[in-house]
Amino acid sequence: MSAPATPPSPQLFFDTINAFHRTAALKSAIDLDLFSAIARGHNTPAALASAAKITERGARILADYLAIIGFLTKAGEKYNLTADSAAFLDRQSPTYIGGAVEFLTSTHMRERFENLTQTLRSGGRELTEDANALAPDHEVWVRFARGMAGLSMMPAELLAQRVLATAISPTAPMRVLDVAAGHGLYGIAVAKHNPNATIVASDWSNVLTVAQDFARRAGVQDRYEALAGSAFDVNWGSDYDVVLLTNFLHHFSPAENQTLLRKVHGALKPGGRAFALEFVPNDDRITPPVSASFALIMLAATPTGDAYTFAEYQPMFRAAGFSSDDCSNLEPSMQQVIVATK
Repeated sequence: MSAPATPPSPQLFFDTINAFHRTAALKSAIDLDLFSAIARGHNTPAALASAAKITERGARILADYLAIIGFLTKAGEKYNLTADSAAFLDRQSPTYIGGAVEFLTSTHMRERFENLTQTLRSGGRELTEDANALAPDHEVWVRFARGMAGLSMMPAELLAQRVLATAISPTAPMRVLDVAAGHGLYGIAVAKHNPNATIVASDWSNVLTVAQDFARRAGVQDRYEALAGSAFDVNWGSDYDVVLLTNFLHHFSPAENQTLLRKVHGALKPGGRAFALEFVPNDDRITPPVSASFALIMLAATPTGDAYTFAEYQPMFRAAGFSSDDCSNLEPSMQQVIVATK
């Protein structure tokens, strides 16, 4: 006899409709520095309550919930960090990313999904003047630059390794244009590893103050130039060895990207390379899950943006004049990197 079919279950419905509970619990744990407290040995409900200045009942229920969803483990009455939580949510860890919660849970981000049904009907986010995050000097990108820096440290290092691996030598003189630099960590990582690299960071003026601050902290400020203005309009100059396009192309339509990529092509030396860090789904558009699901964020947040497949990116780069391109995973980050050669 064949095995009985698994009966239908409403579990996925309840898990999904209540997913905001997970967000709220994690945000509270980060606000209370609960993970750092456990790392310091405050790993019982009573000890956590004392360290976080909350009630013991609250500490127990929150820690139990975090164990249920996978951020903690529990043995008896004691909680411990998982390997991921220890790496990314203990404030003392060099790879701490808890600061991203301010941007990712901001009103600006949440309101994008509050009327998703209407966005689906219209085919894209209809942005008012106040809500248009692509408008000049929008303050949301300052919050992004500050809040997302921790989350970008690992991919910035990984991308810098890719950039330097394509150079004549890791310390060869190199001019790097960092388009929509944000916090600037991608260009800064190249400058930290190559003492002969100079970086030109292009972004809105208010965002560049954040990038320049990070450049000073990294000790590369003497080789770090800020160039304020729209990526589509500002004069970048020419003769760059490398152009970095990190988390930028997904905001725009293919036609807009072709326009931008033509400008990137013109800024590069012959043989120069563009490195685009993106969420690039497979052709099925449902794998890998993180890259594929990013398309919904672009639908909710932009008029024309998308998570483009490599098959869609290729004609954009070719139309801009690039002769070769390649796409690969930037492991162990969740993204992919496209390398295009002039």
